[in-house]
Amino acid sequence: MHDPLVELTPAPAVPLHPAVATARTAVVAALRDVLAIPDDALERPWRWRPTDEDDVDVRYGIYRLHEGLEEAIGAVERGRAAAERSSEEHLSAATRPGRPAIPPLAAATAARWDLSGVLIPLTAADLDAAPGGGEWTVRRTLGHIVTSQRSYGWTSAWFLHRASEAGAGEYPPEGAIPPDGDEEEDGQGSVDEVLERLGTLVDAAIEHFAALHRVQLLTPGRWSGLPVTIDFRLGRLGSHIREHTIQVDKTLAMTGRTPTETARLVRLIAGSYGRLEGLVIGRDRDDLDRPLGGGPSAAGILGSATRDVAATAANARSAATTG
Repeated sequence: MHDPLVELTPAPAVPLHPAVATARTAVVAALRDVLAIPDDALERPWRWRPTDEDDVDVRYGIYRLHEGLEEAIGAVERGRAAAERSSEEHLSAATRPGRPAIPPLAAATAARWDLSGVLIPLTAADLDAAPGGGEWTVRRTLGHIVTSQRSYGWTSAWFLHRASEAGAGEYPPEGAIPPDGDEEEDGQGSVDEVLERLGTLVDAAIEHFAALHRVQLLTPGRWSGLPVTIDFRLGRLGSHIREHTIQVDKTLAMTGRTPTETARLVRLIAGSYGRLEGLVIGRDRDDLDRPLGGGPSAAGILGSATRDVAATAANARSAATTG
């Protein structure tokens, strides 16, 4: 068996829209530009709009990234509400089949990006700094997050595969699915490499679980030995990342790593982007390319917002580091 998530999940795959990859590239570039701005340059003048008579400061230029992403979130939500009100196919919530697995998967996407916002400013030395007292390093925590994310997906696929068979809801016997990965190995590499490893697993869960219907979400399974449903397990995908993001925060505090103001702003922007991405994951390409309420599509809003974010970040960096 190559990948239980692919081979055992009984729902059709829902690939991520190509616009998501482009948006991610733009956002990460913006985050890098923000990190290149020294804290003592945040009060330098920055021209927001060419027609303005006065400048604001670079700090506001960075907050503008956050605001733009929040505006995009509102645009998608308002557009979808308008489209539903005007469509005969969406007369009421009761008649909309929807995809009930999307909310917990969107929460996992948001959690992944919040963690990214914490990690992107860090160096390899930060990952390996020992907090003492037997506590894990940041790297060790990241290895655990990655290994657990893989295990959550594989084991959930097993429960779904066995839903109508004897022994439904019980853990797979030894050899039924591949063994868990090695946490030390999963934590190796640069920050970017670890984040790519985690992101690949989050995306795989979205792709293969997004189309699960409501009855499938009630499939029995287990978590920490306790009886639960698949719906609960999907919720843990994001909650587990959040849990250990807090652990990373605590570890950094114990090792004396205080974030700069720009590092804090990076986390804010990454969090806003994660919420926006949560509005486009798990949906078919036709859905995301369809105009919303007479306006742009969700994919179009995502692309426009993230292009603006990248351009604004580059402009703010230029204002902060020249003259």
